Amino acid sequence: MRDTFSFKTAYVIAKREFAAYFATPLAAVFLTIFVAATGAFAFYIGGFFVRGQANLDAFFAYHPWLYLLLVPAVAMRLWAEERKTGTIELLMTLPVSPTEAILGKFAAAWAFIGLALVLTFPIWITVNVLGDPDNGVIIASYLASFLLAGAFLAIGAFISALTKNQVIAFILSATVCFLLVTSGMEIVQNTLRTWAPTLVADAVSSMSFLTHYERITRGVISLDTIVFFVSLIAFALFANVIAISQKKSA
Repeated sequence: MRDTFSFKTAYVIAKREFAAYFATPLAAVFLTIFVAATGAFAFYIGGFFVRGQANLDAFFAYHPWLYLLLVPAVAMRLWAEERKTGTIELLMTLPVSPTEAILGKFAAAWAFIGLALVLTFPIWITVNVLGDPDNGVIIASYLASFLLAGAFLAIGAFISALTKNQVIAFILSATVCFLLVTSGMEIVQNTLRTWAPTLVADAVSSMSFLTHYERITRGVISLDTIVFFVSLIAFALFANVIAISQKKSA
């Protein structure tokens, strides 16, 4: 690997990785499960017809919990598979920098999840046919969902780079993301405040994915929330670069 960075090379890697998702039936299985699950949560479990309100609140409310299973399943193969099969050593002999490889793989996986979100647009259209929803809030909610998926994916990619076992990568990624999702919930905060200083509890609460996600899904797109997700993604990818660079120098 070389140390310089080229967006063109990262794009070529991303394009190749994205196409590789459709080389097996797994992509179709993932997309089908995601679309079917979100539709079921929106219209049946979420009680869309019972509530009689034309909105997608229930649809987006379940995304963080679906991502806890589906995004780590995508992320676990990014580097764990490369390490297990030994192809990471071959990758390191190519004129590709660690940053290019990591950004390329991450961009392809994020685009794949983005495609899954795009395939749910018929649900949005259906709601507009049945009523008059606030489409501005729905657009903001799609943005929130995409950013949340990116944060989950970046964490999962970093953990995947630390192990050769995809199952371990999946479990650790799902666990870490679960902790970050629930850190701002009342039951967690009440438990934490019984033994930790308020400053610590507030710091943990500020790291809650769910808190920032729900703020955007209410239509409040604040700069600090966007910065939170983007910064976390950047930090996780930076940690990923360090992990892969250490593997290169080992």
